[in-house]
This record gives sequence, structure tokens and C-alpha cells, in this order.
Amino acid sequence: PASLAELYPGQSIELLKALHILTRDGRLNQDSRRKLKQVQHLVRFIDTLIHDVQPDAAASLTLADHGAGKSYLGFILYDLLLAQRAHARVYGIETRPELVERSHALAQQLGQLTAQLEFDAAGRPRIDSQALSDPRWQRPYSGLYWQIDEMNLGAQQRHSELRSRSLWDTRLQLDVDALVDGALHVHEGLGPKGAPLLMLERALRAGDAPAPQSRWRLVVAGDLQETEAAVQRFTGVLVLSLAALLVLLALAAWAQVAVGLRPLRALQRSLHNVHQGEATQLLGAFPQEVQPLVTDFNQVLARNAEVVARARTHAGNLAHALKTPLSVLGQATALQRNDLERLVQEQLALARRHVDWHLAQARVAATQQLPGQRTAVAPVLDGLVRVMQRVYADKHLHISSELGDTALLFAGEEQDLQELLGNLLDNACKWAKSGVWIRAALVAGALPARLRLQIEDDGPGISAEHLQAVVARGVRLDEAVPGTGLGLAIVQDLVALYDGQLLLQPSPHGGLLVTVELTASAVSKTA
Repeated sequence: PASLAELYPGQSIELLKALHILTRDGRLNQDSRRKLKQVQHLVRFIDTLIHDVQPDAAASLTLADHGAGKSYLGFILYDLLLAQRAHARVYGIETRPELVERSHALAQQLGQLTAQLEFDAAGRPRIDSQALSDPRWQRPYSGLYWQIDEMNLGAQQRHSELRSRSLWDTRLQLDVDALVDGALHVHEGLGPKGAPLLMLERALRAGDAPAPQSRWRLVVAGDLQETEAAVQRFTGVLVLSLAALLVLLALAAWAQVAVGLRPLRALQRSLHNVHQGEATQLLGAFPQEVQPLVTDFNQVLARNAEVVARARTHAGNLAHALKTPLSVLGQATALQRNDLERLVQEQLALARRHVDWHLAQARVAATQQLPGQRTAVAPVLDGLVRVMQRVYADKHLHISSELGDTALLFAGEEQDLQELLGNLLDNACKWAKSGVWIRAALVAGALPARLRLQIEDDGPGISAEHLQAVVARGVRLDEAVPGTGLGLAIVQDLVALYDGQLLLQPSPHGGLLVTVELTASAVSKTA
């Protein structure tokens, strides 16, 4: 076969088959080819070392294979490198505890068998089986066997002479090897019914025998099935124990994380309350390691609130400081009836619009998204509706509102919500013919929660080409109607500062439909 080209010249095919590297038909599979390459690499490395340590092929050489029972290296080393040497040996050192323990037990059995061995006058071995203490020697296929073979020095053949009753009608088959008198060899093989056996052999010579060239081999074998079963049971218990340990470690880690992070969850809930406007500071009992952070954070919140309050006060003071001189100038020029008076009045009106615009924008920018803000929508709307009904009482408008059963909360300042809704309601009532409709609800499925406000009227409406221009600062589509042209512009800025959306559409009632979406705070069902 082509696989034989990968072998060394003269390498034993039968040995490779016995080691299951070659298949019965002399081929290599993928796994065995990988193993063979690994072993051949080690053989080349050890061959160089052998020539460096002992280049004389006639000198004695001993190798110890510490991987006996687990690797093929010792067998292949002997086949390729040591078999041609006159005095070379390979010792396999077994380190697996279960086999070492089993070997010691068999060595004791072999010692007992050796003690009971006698030779007759003709030099033939003889054993009194009744003198052996272990009853398994007498029970067929018990798993404990002994056998005595005659060794022919010339042909190195072995002929079974005596065997235990436990072997019944079978014999132990061992590989032929050079067995020195008194030396103890260990093998693994198959016994009765194909059972795996661990075999110990020792060579003896009858000193007073008439044929001193006759040598005898004593073999003791023990069934490895119990050992392998014990190893499998131990492996199963070990796997289950490790699995249980893994589960316990996972549970312990989970418990440690759960208990260790519990204070942080309290901090998370407190932060959520601040974010939702339910609290202005972090409230609760926190561990010593976290308390300095909570204290500093609360100081930042308090400082921020103080800065906002101061900014609001300054904005109000600035408004009064500017509007008073403007009012005086307006009254002074109102007595004059000339072109100068008209020019001054126009510029004063423009100055008032700019002052109102920038003051509103400054106040909103200072208070926008301040932690702990929440405003109920219903009271603000109710108050504004009452105001509009009085302001536009001469128009006899029907103003209706639909808020549903949910207590809607706006995540912002009450003054901002009043200004936003006030401007929209003022525009709607200003242009409405007979009615204004107000709707407020939560946006379904929105995360975080969103608040949708809709105000529509049955007035003349706004053409499509003017929908974008109407929100520009100071733009008025009808100069005959009183106003500054800042209402929708202020609404748009307020909506933008609160990360909201403003949409102008034609109303089914013929007028304008204004839709505003803003961030909502925590909501609750009304009683």
C-alpha cells in the first residue's frame, strides 16, 4: 500500500499492526498517520542523542520509557534502534495508579506461586494447587490465573506445562521476549473470553535438574475489567463532582454578585427617581464605599438647581429692566404725530419682540432637562382653558379637552409647559371660528415614555407653502391680527430644547392641527 512509503526501511509491519497504527490490511488512517509522524519525529531526535551518548553499537544501552501503556515510543524505539545492538534494553515504566496497584497485587500472587513451586527428580515443575490460599485459582474464569511454561533456549519457544484450574481449557498467550532469570516482566494482553489481562512473568531454572538448560517461566495474570470498571466509576464520580462543583461555584458567584451589587441597585433606583422627576436628590441608605459619591452627586444637583434659580431671577430682572425703558419711550413718542413717532414705535415693537424672544430662550435653556422636574398636564391645561375662555369670551368658542384616565406628567418645568400650551391655545383661539379641540395621551410603545399633545381649530388654516415659514421668528401671515409673530417660534424652540417634535398639519375641521411630542415622566392611573 501507498502508506508503507511513510515507514522507515525495515520497520516491523506486524508490530505496527499490533499497536493499531496500521490497520489489518496494512493501511494508515488520518489519526494513526498523525500519531506515527509524532513518534517518528521523536525517534529521529532520540537517535541523535543515542549516537552522542553511546556511539559503540557493541556497548550496553538501556532506555526507560516513562510513557509505557500510553504511547508507542518504547516499542518503535526498540524495533528501529535497539534491536540491532548486542546489549540493549527498553524498560517501560507504568505510572497509572490503578495498574501499579494491580501489578503489586499480582507480584504478591507470583511470589506465592514461586514459593509453592517444586521440581521433581526429572526437573519437571510441580505445584500443590490446594496450598494456594486464593480460592479464585480454582474457580473457572475467575479473573485470576497462573501458568508455567517450559522455555527452549535455542528457539525461544514456550510450551505450557502447568496452569491453574481457573484457566479451564485455555492458555495464556504472551509475546516472545528475552527474559533473564529472576527478572520480572509486565505485559497487557487478552485472556479467556477476550478479557483484558495484566500479566507478570518471571523466569526460573531448576538448579539440581539433570537438564540445566531447561528454564521455566511463571506467569500470573489478573483481569483488568474490574480495574477498568473502577476507573470508569471513579471517572464518572469525578465528572459528577466537578459538575456539581461548577454549579456550586456558579451559584456562589451569582450570590456574591447579587449581594455585592444590591446597594448599587438601590442607587440605580434612586437615580431613576431623579431622572423621572420623582425626587430632586438621591435618597436612601447607601454603603460607606458609595456614600461619598452620593453626597458629591447631591451637592452637584443642589448647585445646579441654585444656578438655574439664579438664572431665572436674572432673566426676570433683565426683562423688567428692559421693558420699563421701552414702555417709557413708547409713551413719550405716542404724543407725537409724525414720521418720527411711527419709526420709533416700529423699532420699539421690534425691540420688544427681540427681548421677549431672547429672554424666553435664555430661561428655557437654563431650566431644560433639570433633574427632578415633573409637571402634571391636566391642571396646566385646565387653567389655560379657563383663561382663553375669558380672553375670547366675545367669540363664544367651544373648547374641549380629552386627557383619558391616565395622569399625564411632563418631564419639565411647569412654566415651560404653560408657555408652550399657552402659545398654541392662543393661536388656535385667535383663528378659530367656533371651536378648539385638545387631546393629550401617551405614545403607544415609546421607550422612554413620550407625551403627545394635539390642538386643532376650525379656522382658515395655513396653506402648505406657509407651514414651514410660520414657525420663523417674527413672521406673521396676517398683519391685521394683533401679535408679535413669536408664538410658534417660541413653541418650536421649547420643543427642540426638550428633544421633542413639532408637526403642523391641516385639520379635518378646516383649520390647523398642531401635534407636539415631548418626554413624559412616570405616569400613574388616576383613582
